[in-house]
Amino acid sequence: MDVIFGRNKKEHPEPVKAKVTGKIPTWLRGTLLRNGPGMHTVGETRYNHWFDGLALLHSFTIRDGEVYYRSKYLRSDTYKANIEANRIVVSEFGTMVYSDPRKNIFTRAFSYLSHIIPDFTDNCLINIMKCGEEFYAITETNYIRKINPQTLETLEKVDYRKCVGINVATSHPHYDSAGNVLNIGTSIMDKGKTKYVIFKIPATVPDRTKGKSPLQHMEVLCSLTSRSLLSPSYYHSFGVTENYIIFLEQPYRIDILKMATAYIQGVNWASCLTFHKQDKTYIHIIDQRTGKPVPTKFYTDPMVVFHHVNAYEEDGGLLFDVIAYEDNSLYDYFYLANLKQDIKGRSGNNPVPALKRFAVPLRTDQNAEVGSNLVQLASTTAKALKEKDDQVYCQPELLFKGLELPQINYAHNGKPYRYVFAVDVHTSSSPTKILKYDLLTKSILQWEEDYCWLSESLFVPTPGATDEDDGIILSVIISSEPQKPPFLLILDARSFTELARAYIDADVHPDLHGLFVPDVD
Repeated sequence: MDVIFGRNKKEHPEPVKAKVTGKIPTWLRGTLLRNGPGMHTVGETRYNHWFDGLALLHSFTIRDGEVYYRSKYLRSDTYKANIEANRIVVSEFGTMVYSDPRKNIFTRAFSYLSHIIPDFTDNCLINIMKCGEEFYAITETNYIRKINPQTLETLEKVDYRKCVGINVATSHPHYDSAGNVLNIGTSIMDKGKTKYVIFKIPATVPDRTKGKSPLQHMEVLCSLTSRSLLSPSYYHSFGVTENYIIFLEQPYRIDILKMATAYIQGVNWASCLTFHKQDKTYIHIIDQRTGKPVPTKFYTDPMVVFHHVNAYEEDGGLLFDVIAYEDNSLYDYFYLANLKQDIKGRSGNNPVPALKRFAVPLRTDQNAEVGSNLVQLASTTAKALKEKDDQVYCQPELLFKGLELPQINYAHNGKPYRYVFAVDVHTSSSPTKILKYDLLTKSILQWEEDYCWLSESLFVPTPGATDEDDGIILSVIISSEPQKPPFLLILDARSFTELARAYIDADVHPDLHGLFVPDVD
């Protein structure tokens, strides 16, 4: 694994032509944009966690059966400060540092306690977000960075705090049919309250404000007060349907007081997140039409969810599918000391997630008996059990174990759907198999390659397709054997047969998330 995760990657700002084997569909034209950590040491200093590394953008441009690759480090303020100092000077998730080692602990304590919430990093390494015609590298802090999708050049920095007043936000926004962006962030201790803020970024701006970015027209759709002022929930994604937003307030929580004294204690941000295994996971359903939550109080067992898969409405109920863990141990797996273990030596010690389906009734019978199941849907065994205190306990249906990084045909986002494209993490959180899971038949198709790391499997539909799985799958494959070059894999999404490989003679890095931008004729 040291070949894949243990060294810094070189950037390739000029296009590198790939060697294509097989045949790429002629209709596949566009650019796959990906984001992830690429630099883990600066000078003599080293990051502790894979999620800390400096963001390295890369792209695969596909036209007329050819593929061109390029990569470039995000020139964030964090990157510039680290490179100029030739050491890590900005703290990240798993690595705490002091920006000026000449200051003594008393000076650091005084300057830090002058504000409770620190000024987080702008090392935007998790995903790419499209806002109208603009593209942004994003992470989970209040900062996002505009990029040029053709050259991967870093452009201006945007601070969410100046737009919607939030300190953190998810790196998995949603897009509605008009292209508007929906996302959730947390406003910490603002006017005596800690709130979860759901906001919208329009795809277009009014004619009278042409020339301005859609980000200058953000609007708050609604906000929910956190159950705790000083320990709001951590979350990585959320779900949407045509009319509703699903937000899980889970017992994996941020300790604000510990965060406020992290520098003094010499602990990292990761240690400020705690899983409270005795607490509930609260399910908030927000009506997009009114901006108000459904009044029924839904909850389920304690769990940690990083990725929602999809959600949709059916016969007066709402179904949503998530990848759920029993605790927060997944993050520990990605400390670089753990990732250095050879992939051949992994023996199933990784946390194994479960694909779970939840069902909640959108209208509840006040006269229903305590203990009765309020879900009346033939399509699922998930239950919603009425309790004495007017709360409803949601018992999920277990669909499948051992898949992660779920992707769907996004045309079915918020709608009934059948297929999940994901990676297999049964025996290792570093996947070597791509799966196609059929929710109707409970069957799977798979593609695999030994001793490698592969990215999430992104679905691209065939133009004019009517079938949900009519399209192709794109995934970046990096071998743990140095002599084998990395390649872009192209699969037929329906049959899961391999169509082509585009071998890249470049230093390709393992990434996290991204999107495909089709060419516009």
